Amino acid sequence: MTEKHFIPKAYKNSAEKGSYTWSSPSNIALVKYWGKKENQIPANPSISFTLNHCKTTTKLSFSKKENDDEFSFDVFLDDEKKDDFKPKIETFFNRIEKYLPFLKDYHFKIETANTFPHSSGIASSASGMSALALCLMSIEQALVPEITNEHFIQKASFLARLGSGSACRSLEGDLVVWGKHDQIEGSSDLFGVKYPFEVHQNFKNYKDTILLVDKGEKQVSSTVGHNLMHDHPFAKKRFKQAHENLSTLINVFKTGDIKTFIEIVESEALTLHAMMMTSMPYFILMKPNTLEIINKIWGFRQKTDSNICFTLDAGANVHVLYPENEAENVLEFIKNELVVFCQKGEYINDKIGFGAEINL
Repeated sequence: MTEKHFIPKAYKNSAEKGSYTWSSPSNIALVKYWGKKENQIPANPSISFTLNHCKTTTKLSFSKKENDDEFSFDVFLDDEKKDDFKPKIETFFNRIEKYLPFLKDYHFKIETANTFPHSSGIASSASGMSALALCLMSIEQALVPEITNEHFIQKASFLARLGSGSACRSLEGDLVVWGKHDQIEGSSDLFGVKYPFEVHQNFKNYKDTILLVDKGEKQVSSTVGHNLMHDHPFAKKRFKQAHENLSTLINVFKTGDIKTFIEIVESEALTLHAMMMTSMPYFILMKPNTLEIINKIWGFRQKTDSNICFTLDAGANVHVLYPENEAENVLEFIKNELVVFCQKGEYINDKIGFGAEINL
């Protein structure tokens, strides 16, 4: 399959105006995507847990306009107009116009809200771009009613990727793979796919408590960070490692081997930040309290034989992962020993979810 698969034929129907609303979840990668080629193609495959409570809800209103010379839209976050978001949306529209040729026919009002802090390392661009892509696909489905559900989701993931790479993993649940991998049939660099293999009961209803160490804007954008993988001295080995870790996780998910799961997930998190620290220019997104939390988790795990572990995105916040049957003990540990390291003592209790939802 190539990009041409997503270029539509002439639209059969027309629409003067309307609106669609979608809620789309964030996700947390277990095997990390870091480094990309042209057109948002990942340098290595990744797999993520889809979250349940950390999500973006976007309402897209559209009305036909007289000329089709340029894109026309307004963006609102939490009911406040956000003109500083417009360049990113304009870039997105430019990338996807040939796949959605109706874009210049309408004026759009984009109203969005997050259940978590924007730009704080909880993948707000992933949930935001996936929600917007789903709204746009709802318009296309009105123009082409015979679009199948499979094509709808696949193309929405394809479009979301062109807005934010990891957004293509934020449409379905509970495990999503993005990037071609030899052992996962149907996997693609163009869009995310639901993990197709057996998943042991140990990983059902997995918990993720997100410790908000730093709720501010990231010091370095993900785009800049990804670009620094070009000519990175350790890039080739890193990409090979990601393939190998995903291969290992296939057996881990089948057998329920949580100990190996912990080793891979924590190693992937630290490798992600190691790549940042060894790029040129180099940078550190972890904060002192990030390291305090990691050491506390390691101490608690050694002392109690808990299956608690951590992962990180490209930021300072810590995702604490643990099985459902340990929730009571782990939450008590978090409240007693980890919350003190969070900004204003804030954290989010989440769990693995099941994907985006349309709001009628």
